[in-house]
Amino acid sequence: MGILGLSKLIADVAPSAVKEKDIKHYFGRKIAIDASMCLYQFLIAVRSEGAQLTSIDGETTSHLMGIFYRTLRFIEQGIKPVYVFDGKPPNLKGGELAKRAEKRDEAQKALEVAEAAGNTEDIQKFNRRLVKVTKQHAEDSKQLLKLMGVPYIDAPCEAEAQCTALVQSGKVFATATEDMDALTFGCNVLLRRMTFSEARKMPIQEIHYDKVLEGLELNKDEFIDLCIMLGCDYTDSIRGIGPKRAMELIKTHRSLEKILENLDTNKYPVPTDWNYKQARILFQEPEVMDPNNIELKWSDPDEEGLVNFLCGDKQFNEDRVRNGSKKLLKARGTSTQGRLDSFFKVLPSTTPVKRKADDKKTPAKKGKPAGRGKFRGKAK
Repeated sequence: MGILGLSKLIADVAPSAVKEKDIKHYFGRKIAIDASMCLYQFLIAVRSEGAQLTSIDGETTSHLMGIFYRTLRFIEQGIKPVYVFDGKPPNLKGGELAKRAEKRDEAQKALEVAEAAGNTEDIQKFNRRLVKVTKQHAEDSKQLLKLMGVPYIDAPCEAEAQCTALVQSGKVFATATEDMDALTFGCNVLLRRMTFSEARKMPIQEIHYDKVLEGLELNKDEFIDLCIMLGCDYTDSIRGIGPKRAMELIKTHRSLEKILENLDTNKYPVPTDWNYKQARILFQEPEVMDPNNIELKWSDPDEEGLVNFLCGDKQFNEDRVRNGSKKLLKARGTSTQGRLDSFFKVLPSTTPVKRKADDKKTPAKKGKPAGRGKFRGKAK
């Protein structure tokens, strides 16, 4: 879900925080990508005659098609992607997950009605609402990324939090996701629309966290409280309080505690046992792996491995897979031009994410370590 209404609020109140860029602007950049968001998009969008692509056995392959060609596009543009997969969701997210399950049940019932009526448009609409990224989708995608020579990370908890830690440490330049809660975790640079379909031809939105705080005239803790009021994955929001009213309350009282002391609860009923304090801690101290223990390596693609994995039962065209593998290799071999800022040292953020997880967590899984990649640029 992300943060309800945050993107519009930033556009209205802190427009200087948002810049529009062409994808070519990110040549030589290392970008952390929210993998689950991408997989969800692919499962909805990559279709043939309205249905997901499948293997001979009926297993979905839309996500693999999306990962293969989207990653190829990134690398041909000189971008060095690292995919970050969600780990175990925090207990506090259980309520949001239950709501999503309830909506899927409603969509299933509506789908059955649409099928009985032969309503093709509604059938497609409710089928999309039933889409869910499974553990198998993620495992398939990791195997594909290994064969493509692209690193990935299994986050211990939320992918957006792990992406933020990578950005703050200087390991990567930005996080690519459509979920605005990456900013709530404190991500220095957020890229939206980078994972959009190429057919949409929309410029990438580059959002800078420091400019967001400056434009909203809030510090990081006040911004987190604002996001909780707007509505996040971890707790319900206060009924009747929209973005404009939430901003007014934060500007006036500067904390949720003070807001609750002065709020007319008859007009704005507060949820029973409102767990905003726990939600705040999850944003302030998310569970992530220490980026210093993460090594990111890009390696040459395994062409034969890709053919064996994608062709045959999964029904990918062998010529296209081999052609894609050769494009990957060529793009890596010819990406020798560095960015101007690669000549300067990239410093990590001075306000890194606090970590609950100790530094003894298992290091990140990586792509096939076939030696150092051939990218020459040092820019993050």
